Amino acid sequence: MEILVASAIGILTAAGVYLVLRLRAFPVILGIALLSYAVNVFLFASGRLATGLPPILNKYAEVGYTDPLPQALTLTAIVISFGMTAVLVMIALGSYLESAEDGVNIDIHRPDVDDDDDDKVDGETVSAKTGGAR
Repeated sequence: MEILVASAIGILTAAGVYLVLRLRAFPVILGIALLSYAVNVFLFASGRLATGLPPILNKYAEVGYTDPLPQALTLTAIVISFGMTAVLVMIALGSYLESAEDGVNIDIHRPDVDDDDDDKVDGETVSAKTGGAR
């Protein structure tokens, strides 16, 4: 049982990371959702995988119990991730309606590449960095 849960957590994490690294908004949202599912399963599995045991102590009998804290943490994480996913979907939808594209544009400034900020005026080069002085 532990091997199955551990491999499910690994698969959810790998798929989530793969989708987060895509440069489209919708796959990024799905990747974040898969990562939150992986965290939820991890939290739930941290409370010992036991079936048929009560989540409370019985002071009159010596029976095993399941720790209720991971169950409460998982329920809280599910509610928070649902709200976070709803907010991300609304932000992505607003971005899509504003720009009519789903891509995530990343402008990386590389210092080894010279920017073409120079303009030619009357055959002379005017640099934008020097305030236009010739």
